[in-house]
Amino acid sequence: MNSIVTLYQRIGLVPLIIFGLVLGVLIGWLAPAAGIALGLLGTLFVGALKAVAPILVFALVIAAVSSHRQGSEVYVKPVLIMYIFGTFLAALTAVTASFLFPTELVLVNSTVEQIPPANLKEVLTTLLMNLVANPVNAIANANYMGILAWALVIGFALRQASDHTRGMVSDFAEAISQVVKWVIAFAPLGILGLVANTVAETGFEALFGYARILAVLVGCMLFIALVVNPIIVAVKTGKNPYPLVFTCLRESGITAFFTRSSAANIPVNMNLASKLGLHEDTYSVTLPLGATINMAGAAITINVLTLAAAHTLGIEVTFASALLLSIVATISACGASGVAGGSLLLIPLACSLFSIPNDLAMQVVAIGFIIGVVQDSAETALNSSTDVLFTAAADPKYAR
Repeated sequence: MNSIVTLYQRIGLVPLIIFGLVLGVLIGWLAPAAGIALGLLGTLFVGALKAVAPILVFALVIAAVSSHRQGSEVYVKPVLIMYIFGTFLAALTAVTASFLFPTELVLVNSTVEQIPPANLKEVLTTLLMNLVANPVNAIANANYMGILAWALVIGFALRQASDHTRGMVSDFAEAISQVVKWVIAFAPLGILGLVANTVAETGFEALFGYARILAVLVGCMLFIALVVNPIIVAVKTGKNPYPLVFTCLRESGITAFFTRSSAANIPVNMNLASKLGLHEDTYSVTLPLGATINMAGAAITINVLTLAAAHTLGIEVTFASALLLSIVATISACGASGVAGGSLLLIPLACSLFSIPNDLAMQVVAIGFIIGVVQDSAETALNSSTDVLFTAAADPKYAR
């Protein structure tokens, strides 16, 4: 057993994940029944990540705040600025791509069970109410705004506690971090199960009819990941951004692509931030916050599908209305995680800017769910990897 563990560690996590990915595709394609059976591995892996993530965030934030020394600087503000600015640039990129590559949709009559928010006020109200949610419910429901708010308050209160008490809190946070490392060690098996199950159940035939809209969506996300984000990081750090960009995409983006959950990827990001040697007082706050408000991928999804609907219906989109759409998408995307269904259910809100009827907007949402196996995966990979990237860019280790 020890020799197996040693070999596992020697090969490295990322090569094993890539091997699991390739093997999962082959199993799902050649033996669909086995692929569906292996899906249990993926379900268990994502379930474990989602289960441990709220406790990890709660413990780390309390430990970081309670043990924070007066005069020791944290770097949350520049990360927040990059989050908002990056999301707005993503929204503008989506608008530009939609004008350059106008796409028509074949609307479907599928029904969507979730009820979208009626207006921007409802989205923001939900986000704010999450701040004051019952802390136990916040942890149970993975409400990261509530978890952060209560962890900060409790952490500040514990600054008056004895050194022994604060030491116990730090030890508990370390223990949860160790559990996370154990869970992440099973990532290759989890990815194997997720990929095998996805290929076996869905295949990709249903996506061919939406190849153009998918190309615009994924193209925008790749442009943000490989061009816009590196420029932001280069301006902030004054260094070549690509080694850091590729590290974040490789060690955070790949896992996020297949788990399709920013919340589930928080432990992965925390582990990566620790490996990069980032400031714990900073990343313990910015990473869970980023999983809630750093939503460049969501802004792209909202704008591309909304403008595709407008083009399909022959609605003329002016520069002013496109700019307004980008602002609304930026604000709405920050509240996407507070709404069941995420970014897709914010499309009717964006469509209302162009007086597109709600029943037609919901048909666009249904298309979003059809292409979600690619759209949601790419969106989550972009969002989650960017959380670590911008946190690292603000850290003294990388910042100028």
